[in-house]
Amino acid sequence: MDTMDPAEFNADVVERFRAGDGKVSGPLADTPLILVHHIGRRSGVERVVPLAYLSRPDGRFLIVAANGGSETHPAWYYNLKAHPEVTVEVGTETFRVVARELDAAERSALWPTVVEKAPAVGRFQSMTTRAIPVFILTRRGRLGGRCDTR
Repeated sequence: MDTMDPAEFNADVVERFRAGDGKVSGPLADTPLILVHHIGRRSGVERVVPLAYLSRPDGRFLIVAANGGSETHPAWYYNLKAHPEVTVEVGTETFRVVARELDAAERSALWPTVVEKAPAVGRFQSMTTRAIPVFILTRRGRLGGRCDTR
């Protein structure tokens, strides 16, 4: 079986997401995806990463820095910590959000819901000694049209 490196996989998902008006086929077809445009904390370069998300009743979004259960946070985690105001794409909408990592109490309160709705996150947590961070994304305003960073 051909395996794609993570950067190629992400680029393919981003392309399919945009071509499919926020939906992709295949193994991720039932996964709600958000494209997060994050700014490199050292490079200043904008990158786009597709992530699974959970919707909150108040219209905000949760994303989880699971990194497949690795002992290290994903690169985007550090970028959001350094530059929390970012652009996201959800479905056919593009808008600005502020990303904030949940503190320990907030994370503990929401963790059972996260694992119930995304069981893979619980499996990833069991594979690592680090507490997997959870971010809440709060909308700041709609942008005109879809962002195109290709």
